[in-house]
Amino acid sequence: MQIKTEVLENSRLGRTVVISTDGEVDMHESPRLRKALIDSIAFRPAAVVVDLAGVTFIDSSGVATLVEAMKLAKAAGVELILAGMNDKVRDVFALARLDKFFRLAATRREALGA
Repeated sequence: MQIKTEVLENSRLGRTVVISTDGEVDMHESPRLRKALIDSIAFRPAAVVVDLAGVTFIDSSGVATLVEAMKLAKAAGVELILAGMNDKVRDVFALARLDKFFRLAATRREALGA
């Protein structure tokens, strides 16, 4: 799994951190994503967009990492947006009914309001 973090100063959302990841988000890889999310939220941007377009699989530890990030973001006044989920990943969120609690965008571009 690769994780790329970008800071966009002039997005329509305000200062935005975009975290892009790919591959499998499982119990071995989710701690790396967790660190990137915590660091990004601590930066106090207006929003954090998690681009999941390249994610092929997510397990319960990956989902738990995103739930924790949502709670931290909410407490910090940071908007957390999940973008680009493929059908397999979206199904995991729908099955757990988490699609009702997260702000979801079909693409990174949509999440950024472009």
